Amino acid sequence: MRLIGAGTRPGQQPAASRRIITVPNVITVVRFLGVPLFVWLVLAQHQYGWAVLVLALMAGTDWIDGYVARRFNQASELGRVLDPLADRVALVTVAVTLVLAGVAPWWLLAALVVPDAVLATVSVIFFRWHPDLPVSTIGKVRTAALLVGTPLLLLAKVVGHEPNALGVAAWVLLAIGVLGHLVAAYNYFWAMVHKHQDQRNQQDQQGRNLGAGL
Repeated sequence: MRLIGAGTRPGQQPAASRRIITVPNVITVVRFLGVPLFVWLVLAQHQYGWAVLVLALMAGTDWIDGYVARRFNQASELGRVLDPLADRVALVTVAVTLVLAGVAPWWLLAALVVPDAVLATVSVIFFRWHPDLPVSTIGKVRTAALLVGTPLLLLAKVVGHEPNALGVAAWVLLAIGVLGHLVAAYNYFWAMVHKHQDQRNQQDQQGRNLGAGL
């Protein structure tokens, strides 16, 4: 069974619709709602076990919404923006929460936030909002590694007697996730630059065609 691109039918090239209320979008909103619940469980209640369950459900919805969108042809323009935004909000908020709880170091937060801040700035400058670029395979693997490594880090805390096998596995996955995050950010940055250049070239060509027509 495919994990990446699951639900895609052979030869399928689904077009994104303009629909707002779709099953995948509702699932993505549920993932958003899991973020404040996770923060409350870790910082206010210190219930790491329940926080792990919330993270597992959030990771599950990340896969399910993509599967439903592809399998039942419910891809939407809103979903293309909402899904990666939900991933970013979840990853950054979880990292901040774990740093504040003393579970993760500050460098993990910096490695996630700084590249995203650069991309957000470039996106606003070039596109005034969102470049509407597809999520890469590296980006999907990165998200999966971080969303699996994070609950393992909490589980290692619950088990105690650190360092333990869960903690080692967690840091291996987090290292893969951070490396993938940096690579994905690098690729995404140049994809935005190239798309911006293409748009400028198209505008210049349209301007020349209009001038020739006059």
